[in-house]
Amino acid sequence: MGGFSLWHWLIVIAIIALLFGGKGKISGLMGDLAKGIKAFKSGMKEDETADAPPPQVAPPAATVTGTAGDRPVHDHRG
Repeated sequence: MGGFSLWHWLIVIAIIALLFGGKGKISGLMGDLAKGIKAFKSGMKEDETADAPPPQVAPPAATVTGTAGDRPVHDHRG
């Protein structure tokens, strides 16, 4: 118990061979599925680059200096 017998391994190998091996219909379908996924991913990357607007640089903000030297000027109304 707990370990896999010879029959378990033979069934697993047979399923893997059916899905990925040979020139059967299932392996062809799996290859087509992989191509479709790759095409979808590349299409999504193209959409992201086409939709992104070019980066814009904001002009620097004007600074106001007070007459009090290096201290910032505050308006204290009480």
